[in-house]
Amino acid sequence: MGRNTRKRRTPLATKAVAASVALALGGGGLIWANFYASAHEDGNNWQNRTRSAPAQVATIDCPDVGQQLSEVPDPARGEVDGELASMDQQITEAYQTLASTRDAQAQDASYVQNAILQPLKDRRKVLIDRIKLEINRAGGSASDELDNLAGCTGTPAEQPQPTDGGGNGDGNNNGGDNGGDGQEGGGQDGGQEQPPGNGGQGGNGPVAADFQDITTVQPNSRNLPNGLAANGRSGSKGSFTTKCGTNSNDNHNTDNVIVAPGVTNGAHHLHDYVGNQSNDAFASDDDLANAETTCRNQSDRSSYFWPVLRLQDGTQDFDQNAAGGGTEGNAGRILEAEQAQLKFVGNRTGPVVAMPKALRIITGDAKAFVNGLANANTSWTCTGFEDRQLTDKYPLCPEGSDVVRLSNFQSCWDGQNIDSANHRTHVAFVGADGRCANGFKAIPQLQVRLVYDVPTPVIENGTVQNPFAVDSFPEQLHKPITDHNDFINFFSTKTMKKMVNCINQGRRCQ
Repeated sequence: MGRNTRKRRTPLATKAVAASVALALGGGGLIWANFYASAHEDGNNWQNRTRSAPAQVATIDCPDVGQQLSEVPDPARGEVDGELASMDQQITEAYQTLASTRDAQAQDASYVQNAILQPLKDRRKVLIDRIKLEINRAGGSASDELDNLAGCTGTPAEQPQPTDGGGNGDGNNNGGDNGGDGQEGGGQDGGQEQPPGNGGQGGNGPVAADFQDITTVQPNSRNLPNGLAANGRSGSKGSFTTKCGTNSNDNHNTDNVIVAPGVTNGAHHLHDYVGNQSNDAFASDDDLANAETTCRNQSDRSSYFWPVLRLQDGTQDFDQNAAGGGTEGNAGRILEAEQAQLKFVGNRTGPVVAMPKALRIITGDAKAFVNGLANANTSWTCTGFEDRQLTDKYPLCPEGSDVVRLSNFQSCWDGQNIDSANHRTHVAFVGADGRCANGFKAIPQLQVRLVYDVPTPVIENGTVQNPFAVDSFPEQLHKPITDHNDFINFFSTKTMKKMVNCINQGRRCQ
């Protein structure tokens, strides 16, 4: 059940640091990634001048190889995770090249394909071959169909559409998120370029179309397909709340020990950590089990982490010249949540069982902007309007109302594994009937509610000033749909038993 510390690996060397710094800080001409004019422009403003340039791609869309690896033998997991992290680094470098070569692209229609996408495909193919070899050496069987995932495409920054056969990704059991009946305001034109001095991201997001006035959203809606309305009735009606603070001690890093163990900067964006204080890329289960915790209940050494939220008001933070921070487009002032509420609830059709020690769950998808909606599962809203939830927009909250991020985790477990090769298939959401399918067991569902006091961005003439945005992989353009949340269970056996009893007996405990 446990994991050993992974062999240390570092990402491939960054080849475009100077270009990425210019990208992050907004310097040096028209190199911004989002190269499409606003639909709200007039004949005199600056966006209109971009129309004279040939149509250019805004970001790079690469198949997510990791999500296709549902079966990887344990002996190969460390090496495979390292190769996948190297693929993420390759995409980062290709995106930085895309953003810094706009003049060359304007002069040569084949530049992106020949100078960026084809070399990227060749490099990805090498890593895919390594992954196949590592899986086969460990006694597994790697499909040759993985070769079809090497190629990437250049795409405009448009909101992804639902994928056929994708899950609803809602996690809407137990009174959590509400059902999705579509969002007012229409689709997203994500390709609007921002003017110089936009503060922070220097043009790789967010844009005006990424924001929506929360008062224009229909109550009781989420804009994910096939959302399920919670019925408010639960077979296990209790709850367990743990109080772990808001990361006031500034525990941050750009690692992800779940997805990229042993790889520095495996996330390519900065995380807030509450609870466990030893979570970095090189932490073993023993390290996590024996760590300090910010949780009031010291028997909760679980790790709760999520990408930071930044205010792009022109100021910078400590990581403005660091990998995963400003050099990868994650710039601006880091905002600490005013509240970080961590609550575990039950299943509406029956009792829950204990989560195993070291269980790992990721909810949402950090790559949803190019992956599509299959694993998207977070919501944005405002205090006083929490029956109106957005997934592909940041909310514009009225005066006196704060920004809220909501994450309801998967609450069905396969009964055996603390993780899976793609970090998805060992857990699942409940079905339409509120039950766990395929023999999975109902476990307490973690619900995370983060509240931020954020100045409302100003949108004028199709541009946004002083926006806020979640940290993201560079090519994901800081889209709200990419928000995600991570959890590793390190409750003591005694406290986990207390949690299960409280929930199953309908009590509220902490």
